[in-house]
Amino acid sequence: MSVKEAKFTIGSINSSPEDGSLVDVDIGSQNSLINTGSQGGGSVPILNRQLRSISDYGRQSPRSRDNSLSEGDRKRRKPLHHSSIPTYSSDGGNLHHAVDAQDSATLNRVRYYQRLQPDPVIVPDHVLPPHIFSVFPTGVVTDAQGKQHSIITIFSIWNTMMGTSLLSMPWAIQQAGFVMGVVLLIVMAGLTLYTCYRVVKSVESAGKNGVLVEFSDVCKAYLGRWGEIVSVFFSLSALIGAMIVYWVLMSNFLYSTVTFCYDRIVGDDPTANITESSVVCVYTSNNTSLPPPSGSTTFDEVWDQTKTVPLFLCLLIFPLINFKSPTFFTKFNALGTLSVFFLLSYVCKMAAGWKINLNFTDTESPHYAEVFSWNFPALTGILALGYFIHNCVSSIIRNQKRPENNGRDLTIAYLLVALTYLFVGVMFYASFPLNKDCIADNLLDNLPHSDPLSFAARFFLLFQMITLFPLLVYITRVQLMDQLFGKAYPSVKHVLALNTCLVTISVLFAIFLPKIGTIIRFSGAFCGLAYIFTLPCLVYLLDQKRNGKLTPIKIVLHGFVILLGLVNFIAQFLLL
Repeated sequence: MSVKEAKFTIGSINSSPEDGSLVDVDIGSQNSLINTGSQGGGSVPILNRQLRSISDYGRQSPRSRDNSLSEGDRKRRKPLHHSSIPTYSSDGGNLHHAVDAQDSATLNRVRYYQRLQPDPVIVPDHVLPPHIFSVFPTGVVTDAQGKQHSIITIFSIWNTMMGTSLLSMPWAIQQAGFVMGVVLLIVMAGLTLYTCYRVVKSVESAGKNGVLVEFSDVCKAYLGRWGEIVSVFFSLSALIGAMIVYWVLMSNFLYSTVTFCYDRIVGDDPTANITESSVVCVYTSNNTSLPPPSGSTTFDEVWDQTKTVPLFLCLLIFPLINFKSPTFFTKFNALGTLSVFFLLSYVCKMAAGWKINLNFTDTESPHYAEVFSWNFPALTGILALGYFIHNCVSSIIRNQKRPENNGRDLTIAYLLVALTYLFVGVMFYASFPLNKDCIADNLLDNLPHSDPLSFAARFFLLFQMITLFPLLVYITRVQLMDQLFGKAYPSVKHVLALNTCLVTISVLFAIFLPKIGTIIRFSGAFCGLAYIFTLPCLVYLLDQKRNGKLTPIKIVLHGFVILLGLVNFIAQFLLL
């Protein structure tokens, strides 16, 4: 066999040398044409020299390689992640790219990184296009590496859980009895802490390969499509319940704020139902507090807390919730922490003036306090929402600098929340100077509208809720629209229709059922049944089964937790 007829294969180098022919050399993504220049019997030495030249080419620097190539070859060379982009001809005969060149390059670059190893890898940040990055809405402070310290994680969880349940805590303790209320506050904190920890661990396990997941994705992985639908549905239910409570409270605070200003302008200072130490005994019906009856003046007819104010509130809120992005409202997140500290200080001031008013023995005493009451499910329902953070805890701890401390930080955060609820609930309940049945499901309703500090508290909370309500609507819209249409803002018509439905539901509750205690306990028990008690336990049991670690004791204990959630939900109907 002559040299001219030989075919050489060296790695990815294929050559069929002929006299004066070209050797096609493929090195990685580099393609070049090299003239063998072989003449007669000198083909072998020439070919050897060409192969040495190829080897030298591979050892050259990129700049040297460019210099060694012809001008035409350099024009054809592209980076590895750039592929040929298909084109099409328009009616005018012009050629157009089917996709953007940069988008195509980014996609191929990501594919390249994914091929580096069998398992998914984390694509470096500098490779990703900048438009996919967004600011975390809670404004968590991170270090230079984008990680947050434990103290930030703890107070982010604490601030997120602190909400409207805080205003109902004294009423909830009155419903359960003093001692029973304190015990349930601690027990429910431990129970919800455990299930929240199970959520955190399941998300960590599912995202250990660098894939960012939420608990709904974990539910889909273990329970199928219906698991994801159930998790998203109950998460939306919690958001809608919070919106209803917000609308009732905003109507309450707006009514009180305008009434205070009106009384100051006209010089009228109403003192109906105000007793010693400037405390209002709210009229009660079936152990559920109601707002005090309004007067019969023209102002009272036009400005009624349950009949007209919820409708007037639409004029203020509806334009705000139609913004495409709620970025502006995230700037007021710090108000949540300030309002909690202001409320704590206000309760301390009132309790210092009222002193301790508790009597556990004399049933005829106006300060008699029950140790135990069969209405305690009202407290467990409220606490199910008060300790609810399961649907967003993974987003808060995702940037944790030391993920191994997640369990510790979560425990500290829950401890702070429980102490805050205990402080407000016990302090207000123990010092309340009137009959304990007079405690309202919104503790500010027990304070007169004419009190300047009470006015300041209501106005401060009103402004905070006005800025938070659009965020709740936005989160609801993103979750719902993404499930239905695959995008957060499908069209203006879709958004207007959704916002109209949400506002209508909120207004109807504010008019016909303005009892935040009842709304919170039903919402908490309903959402908690799935997201607190059932889904975390089911996912954990299925994970243990996959790993061959499932034992009967685990089945019994977690089955009991699920049963507690079901009993808690059913018990809410027994208090009607």
